[in-house]
Amino acid sequence: MKFRRAFLINAPLGLLAVVTASRAGQTPPPPGAPPTFGASAAVGPEVSPATFAEAEKLVQVSMTPAQRAMAARSWRVSMASMQERRSGPRTLALASSLAPASQFDPLAAAGTGTGTASGMGSGTGARRERFVRSAAAPGPLPARDEDIAFAPVTRLSRWIASRALSSERLTRIYIERIKRLDPTLRSVITLTETHALAQARQADREIAAGKYRGPLHGIPYGVKDLLDTAGIATTWGAEPYRDRIPAQDAAVVARLNRAGAVLVAKLSLGALALNDIWFGGQTMNPWLLAEGASGSSAGPGAATAAGLVAFSIGSETGGSIISPAMRCGITGLRPTYGRVPRTGAMTLCWSLDKLGPMTRSVEDAMLVLAAISGPDRGDVASVPARLDFDAGANVSGLKIGYIPAWMEDSPATSVDRAALAMASSLGMVPIAVSLPDWPYQSLNTILFAEAAAAFEDWTLDGRADALKVQVADAWPNLFREARFLSAVDFVQADRMRRMVALEMARIFSTVDLMLVPSLRDEMLTISNFTGHPSLTLRTGFVEVASARSDWAPDPANPMPTFSPPIKVPHGVTLIGRLFDEGTIARAGLAFEKMANVAGERPPGF
Repeated sequence: MKFRRAFLINAPLGLLAVVTASRAGQTPPPPGAPPTFGASAAVGPEVSPATFAEAEKLVQVSMTPAQRAMAARSWRVSMASMQERRSGPRTLALASSLAPASQFDPLAAAGTGTGTASGMGSGTGARRERFVRSAAAPGPLPARDEDIAFAPVTRLSRWIASRALSSERLTRIYIERIKRLDPTLRSVITLTETHALAQARQADREIAAGKYRGPLHGIPYGVKDLLDTAGIATTWGAEPYRDRIPAQDAAVVARLNRAGAVLVAKLSLGALALNDIWFGGQTMNPWLLAEGASGSSAGPGAATAAGLVAFSIGSETGGSIISPAMRCGITGLRPTYGRVPRTGAMTLCWSLDKLGPMTRSVEDAMLVLAAISGPDRGDVASVPARLDFDAGANVSGLKIGYIPAWMEDSPATSVDRAALAMASSLGMVPIAVSLPDWPYQSLNTILFAEAAAAFEDWTLDGRADALKVQVADAWPNLFREARFLSAVDFVQADRMRRMVALEMARIFSTVDLMLVPSLRDEMLTISNFTGHPSLTLRTGFVEVASARSDWAPDPANPMPTFSPPIKVPHGVTLIGRLFDEGTIARAGLAFEKMANVAGERPPGF
């Protein structure tokens, strides 16, 4: 055997071809000879040294002429067969619900253990779950429908529980607002009027009979249209799926059904969860109708800000809750990776996708999170996790980390700096922290590779070409380009991911939470890849002289400009320890109360 291996390594390439042909079928190897690399049947098209010379430019490596010649002669027997799954003859289809065998575990990556997260967060050891709502009375029911529509869930739920407000009336208020206002916003893909009214009437009957299910009972909501809804179209915002009707509800939708919530709308997302343009057009920002709502949770951001729903469910892979929450001036809670199951949701990236609440107040977000948390067997990444939240808890003494340079550089604003000063006024202890100056964008090798794998069929059969947007920074081009990423670089990015997780664990060994400018690119990337939870909330306003866009600048289509500048909402983002949403929500409540701007509404809505 040793002689045979040495022969295969050292034999001239011409002789190797003879051996290869022998292994391909004419003469079987002698008994006891193991399989070898480079001895399979030759498959695929012929390649030349020039093929590799050009391919080297894509992956930024360099070979010598002799190395290129060897690779060209051996490629069809050493590597081409690795692509048989998709190139044939034995093609194998992979369902999008099929997760990779290797699973991302944020706790293990951070060096803090594996498995259940019940002991993580603000304490150690397995403690009982604690969830304490605010006790304030909701006040009298407003006389005007629009004032009812903009009320937070914390107040709506008290009115419904006391039967001062019926679920049917509240549902009709939102349906009327959607019909009247959404043609301007394009935030609703499907209005579920009949379904919603049936659910609302059932909620009213149950509450009248004393069967109150909790704070979401009878509350109308919308979900980003990548969550399956039984018998109701779920389009992913993409032209080829306009008529797709699932047979089952996604796990999150099923849990909201059990909580008694009322599904009133399927909300827009940029096609296949990118930015804010879907097959029905661009979803617009209620605060500034000349710009998009940002994405990809564009519909949840715009509809919640405009008072078209009481709350919504969005998703994030690389900023899709944070960005529209910022632009539309609402609260966006991106939970720890693994807390909320994604069963029945469109897969973009198995190791990055997260589902979370988008609301008009911080406590609302926690009420929703409590209803949708917990593992589901359909999502192998979901885990049991204790949720510890007390709306009345003091924030004094909380150590809040910040990176000094980030608070001075763009995209930070005076609102971000004011929030840091506010933290001190609230009794929190600001602590300067730092992160290494690493190439964090290299982590996106994982994002692009997973996304291209999730939508491989769309790329190969041409469905991606049917999407409305076909610019260089849209999915069709990115999916095609991702095929040329190196598998070696993917593994190296995965190893770097662990390094970054360990750095975040180091920071959180010294602070309880972090305050960061919401759209700081490094932290958007870092915290999504490490799985840390984030809470984005409005704390002030800034003025903008031009519309903002999620898309790369296009000189041929400049964005609108404004003179004088226009006031728009602005907020900050709090990053928490893994599975410690309770602490960032507690701090968020304090910021929200002191800033006192959450109740301001977009003009005209």
